[in-house]
Parts: sequence; C-alpha cells; structure tokens
Amino acid sequence: MRWNDVVALALRLPGVVESTSYGRPAVKVRDKLLAAAGRDADHFVLHATVDEIEVLIETEPAAFYQTDHYRGWPAVLVRYAEADPERITALIVREWERRASRTQRAAHLG
Repeated sequence: MRWNDVVALALRLPGVVESTSYGRPAVKVRDKLLAAAGRDADHFVLHATVDEIEVLIETEPAAFYQTDHYRGWPAVLVRYAEADPERITALIVREWERRASRTQRAAHLG
C-alpha cells in the first residue's frame, strides 16, 4: 500500500477531496481530516477514535502505532508495508461516516 492507494480509497466516497494538513497531502470531507501522508515515507496518519486506536495497536502492532506526538489525539500512524487494504478501507469509511453530512451519507448508501 502507498499514499496514492489511500487517496484512491477515500476519493470513492462522496464529498472527499484532496487537501493538505500541516503542509502534507491529505484527504478530507467537509474540511475534516480523514488521512494525511506521514512525515516519513513509510507511514500515513489515519483519523480514528481513541478507543479504536487502542484496539488497532493491540491487534496489529506491526501496522498501527503511535508516537508521543500523537498520544491522546484521535490519530494513529499506519505503516504502508503492513497495512491491510480491506481494513484500511473499512476504517476510512467508518471515519467518513462520522464526518460526512447526512446528504453525503444518503448518497453513499444509494
């Protein structure tokens, strides 16, 4: 998996646009972050709830981790080499559902 794959997954959802976050490439819906390229080329940042982050790190520590900078924040780092595209898709969709408008969610559900 690479950043372009993350972008392609996110852009399938209504209202998602390419943007930036702290000067790095990002994908957002309604100007709210879904994911951003990491500071280093081996990972990206994924927005998630604090509870989800704990489970992700416990169940797949090779793929999901946090640095001190992100502890306590609703964001987890994801290693491209270890990321399961199906799980990343599900996580992006879940975060999109939390951030999308009612109209966008209705358009997605068909």
